[in-house]
Amino acid sequence: MSIPAILQHGVNAGRIRPILPTAPPPGSWLSIDLSEGSRSFGPEVCRDPARFGAEIEGWLSAGGVPFAYGGYGELRGVYAFSRVFDGEAAAEPRRFHLGLDVWGPAGTAVHCPLPGRVHSQGFLPAPGDYGAVVIVRHEWEGSVFHSLYGHLSAADLCFREGQALEAGDRIGHFGRPAENGHWPPHLHLQVVVDMEGMRGDYPGVCRFSERHRFLANCPDPAPLLGLSSGAPPGP
Repeated sequence: MSIPAILQHGVNAGRIRPILPTAPPPGSWLSIDLSEGSRSFGPEVCRDPARFGAEIEGWLSAGGVPFAYGGYGELRGVYAFSRVFDGEAAAEPRRFHLGLDVWGPAGTAVHCPLPGRVHSQGFLPAPGDYGAVVIVRHEWEGSVFHSLYGHLSAADLCFREGQALEAGDRIGHFGRPAENGHWPPHLHLQVVVDMEGMRGDYPGVCRFSERHRFLANCPDPAPLLGLSSGAPPGP
């Protein structure tokens, strides 16, 4: 059984706990498209965390909801503001998003959806990077995979590797821009099958030419949030 099928089976069986237990049902969240085609946000907005945050808050206010989501499989021009995603000058920049973002208030509590053990944690403070990140390893339904939680509060980095977590245990909180890579407060949620030897980090954005390899290793995490898909809505 594939990882997406395993996750959906867990949802259907009521065995996955809410990642954001204090949030309203995901069906009431606003879907935000940050892809290049949407032209909603550009690098000039993202260079100013306060301005970008105000734009997100404006969307939430207009929609009458406290949370918004989207981003899995999006090609995003917004990453042009950060050198983190550009690599060597001659190399293809990274612009393809591999996780699902949930935008909401700083301090929103993030909980573990199913049993696991802390794989690793890290702090990547460069503008555009994860800031505080926690990665959990799960052995579940006969398969091994990892859940990654990026843009957390720095104070949440208090785990030890191998520490056991139960479903419902608190992992952290949405961090402020000063500690979350200078983004408006949100959670980057990603499922990673093979960590490829990495600890405290795994790419959340890849080159467009490498998307098929990375998508195979990073299936849609939407079921962990009670969503049918984390991809942007169709036209």
